[in-house]
Amino acid sequence: MGIVGGGVLGLAVARHLALTRPGLAVTVLEKEAEVGLHQTGRNSGVAHAGVYYEPGSLKARLCRRGIALLREYCQDNGVPYEECGKVIVAVDPAELPRLERIAERAVANGVPGIRRLDSAELREVEPHARGVAAIHSPRTAIVDFGAFARALAKEVEAHGGRIRTATEVRAVEQRGQAVRVGTARSEVLELERLVVCAGLHADRVAALSGDDDDPRIVPFRGDYYLLRPDRRHLVRGLIYPVPDPRYPFLGIHLTRRVDGEVLVGPNAVLAFAREGYRLSTVDRHDLWQTLAWPGFRAMARRHWRTGAREVWHSVSRGAFVGEARRYVPELRPADVVRGLSGVRAQAVARDGTLVDDFRISTRGRVVNVRNAPSPAATSSLAIAEAICERL
Repeated sequence: MGIVGGGVLGLAVARHLALTRPGLAVTVLEKEAEVGLHQTGRNSGVAHAGVYYEPGSLKARLCRRGIALLREYCQDNGVPYEECGKVIVAVDPAELPRLERIAERAVANGVPGIRRLDSAELREVEPHARGVAAIHSPRTAIVDFGAFARALAKEVEAHGGRIRTATEVRAVEQRGQAVRVGTARSEVLELERLVVCAGLHADRVAALSGDDDDPRIVPFRGDYYLLRPDRRHLVRGLIYPVPDPRYPFLGIHLTRRVDGEVLVGPNAVLAFAREGYRLSTVDRHDLWQTLAWPGFRAMARRHWRTGAREVWHSVSRGAFVGEARRYVPELRPADVVRGLSGVRAQAVARDGTLVDDFRISTRGRVVNVRNAPSPAATSSLAIAEAICERL
């Protein structure tokens, strides 16, 4: 049994197989020198409680199941996990209908402790936040997903699984009762089944197995700033805006981390490389694949104004911080320094639709995870259960 991808999702699948099917040979193929270096190690570290997602969707179901499993796993394995809580803040009355719809979804999804706050109650939870109303999710948590990935990897190996780093998959061929996998080392591995959790390269590896080219991964870079140490008191937990329902992105927000840092961000701008963590990083092949995809062009025509605003946030610290000042007015551009950047593997359909829900497909003896953006890390143990049911 082979797993492509050494992020939390691939490792969670490998762990589930190793625990539930003793004697099964499980091999994880990871192209980097370590596990969890991309989306796993470059996210905000939030364990989502399931507030936003359409009731009945895979995201809603697997996030609620996933956060329960994640919390238990972290407690049992010494992985930092803290229920610091989150507020979603409406800064003007026009946002109240959207805020109410989010509250209704949260209740429908069974998110515990959901509470509607007025402006005075908001200040009791987050003294420096301001708004006309808010939703409080006290069970939303923060976690060290890098440590989580390393704990999963250790457990996989302890149960007889193999994790092969620096092993990039270049070819997949289904032949009879086997899947032949060619690597960049000119090896050919013969496996009984294959699960592809390749994140930023999910569509490419899926195509090797004969899967459709729709949807295609379009990389979006998210930049973060860090609050200076003397300004971290402005944020107790997590402070989010009311998101635009047209997009799967949640907007620039403030996030306390388990190490005490406070993130401001992210924005969402087109990355010029699948692993383009800097504005200056350009991969011509990656960029050409993005620009040539009909879905990208349709999306760009539809949302170019929003895209231009996100680019402005990327180049202007004042504009970036200004978004967060809407709900934390004391925040100033001088309060932040540059932080990390991440790249989100966002699936875009041929018609330009930003694919919102998790998407998993099967081609013969290969299972492909085609879209697994946030809250995939939160949901990883539950997604692993669902994938292994398919197997």
